[in-house]
Amino acid sequence: MDYRHEIKHYITAADATAIRQNLSAVASIDVHAQKEGCYRIRSLYFDDLNNTALWEKLDGVNERRKFRIRYYNDDLSYIMLECKVKRDNVGCKLQERLTEDELRRIMAGDIGWLVSSGRPLLAVLYVEMKTKGLKPKCVVEYMRVPFVYGPGNVRVTIDWNIRTGPPGQFMDPKGLTLPVENNPMLLEVKWDEYLPGIIRRATALKSRGPTAFSKYAACRVYG
Repeated sequence: MDYRHEIKHYITAADATAIRQNLSAVASIDVHAQKEGCYRIRSLYFDDLNNTALWEKLDGVNERRKFRIRYYNDDLSYIMLECKVKRDNVGCKLQERLTEDELRRIMAGDIGWLVSSGRPLLAVLYVEMKTKGLKPKCVVEYMRVPFVYGPGNVRVTIDWNIRTGPPGQFMDPKGLTLPVENNPMLLEVKWDEYLPGIIRRATALKSRGPTAFSKYAACRVYG
């Protein structure tokens, strides 16, 4: 697995405007957001009977992982199962495509086929669901502006309007959601081996350190 560095900051609307202007001069908008300049992400997060993913995040455990399924811009023709793995200050993401029918089967508890799917990540999900009681816990939805920069394989995102909803409504883009507390706006910067100085300068924030904010943890406040 290839681990990447990641840092997050709380930002204001004024920060976001300035950072977008700075990045527009040196980086590119991600190809999937070029039409509107942003996109909506809707994710379904899983956790086990002991809420291990939640408590490990809140307790600051160095090595942890969590499963989620997500789609973009209300489009169920492109669905991804992801396992996000964190180790100290770096992380990686394992991914597999799902069809809409496969997602419906998982949501309905029909999971025996995961083992024979020929896709290793789906088999791991099956084991976690059968042995640890892993199941959908909440919907996490937000808007994102994504920038990419080739050297260092850098990805910079600005996220806002973070909302949560019940897992049963994940496949309904118009399903009930509620805003998380304090309505935060987040800057996230991810890179491989090094972060180019030009990106450091474009995303610089005065007198503000990084945060360990978790969208999943914030969205679990309702259940």
